[in-house]
Amino acid sequence: MTTDTVAGTSPRSRARRNVTRTLTLVPALLIVILALAGPLIAPHPLDAPVTIPYAAAGDRAVLGGDQLGRDVLSRLLHGGTALIAGAALVAVLVTLAGVLIGCFAALSPALGRAVERTADVAILLPPVLGIMLIAFAWPGGGRWAVIAAAIILGIPYAVRIVAAAAAPLASAGYVEAALARGETLHHIALRELLPNLRATVAALFGLRFVEAVYVISMAAFLQIGAQPPAADWALMIRENSAGILLSPWAVIAPSLAIAALAISVNLASSTLAPGSVRKAVTRS
Repeated sequence: MTTDTVAGTSPRSRARRNVTRTLTLVPALLIVILALAGPLIAPHPLDAPVTIPYAAAGDRAVLGGDQLGRDVLSRLLHGGTALIAGAALVAVLVTLAGVLIGCFAALSPALGRAVERTADVAILLPPVLGIMLIAFAWPGGGRWAVIAAAIILGIPYAVRIVAAAAAPLASAGYVEAALARGETLHHIALRELLPNLRATVAALFGLRFVEAVYVISMAAFLQIGAQPPAADWALMIRENSAGILLSPWAVIAPSLAIAALAISVNLASSTLAPGSVRKAVTRS
């Protein structure tokens, strides 16, 4: 038995892990594709009443009607596009800011201390209060205000995670050799540190996406972000909660959609990252 076989790195073991990772990615990809293609396959127009308010599931409306008699299934298929796009934008910008600031903070002790103190103060702000303050101060409010709030509130967490992961690498021999050659901090951060933080960045992106889904959904439920008559999963829950006994799918379907999106993306990001990275990102 070879050493690779003992360590669990035989070709068969690697192939099995690759298959497992691929299968874990499938649910997230299917949900994202279905949400993005939903408006094209919706059976009814977004705002067209097709039945009586809070109608039970039937031929005219497979999942029943909402508070205005609109088709729940059609609104469900329309409601995921904006949520996924907003969460993806938040995750990209937060991860990018966290990587850039975190790498430079790991290489510069003075900057690292300043970033750490600033992040500590920002993290102390309750998320709901922060969202409300930023959203109400944003000109016009709405969905973009919530996205901006999610970005601002998410950056301190991302910076702390990346800085903690990059700190041990900053004292590595190849980084010291780059400093001795006179390389700039910009070069070292992007060429020496970042390639060794791929697992951290992948896990960070996935978890920031899930966090953004929750933040945007919570804001929509509180009617801070998306406003009627927009088709938004969280807004559907709020609008139809009064008629849950008459048309339960008007509340259950969007709730399941949000949960399925968050869980599938979380599982996908966890699969792509080593266990140590998952624990560090989750704790932060």
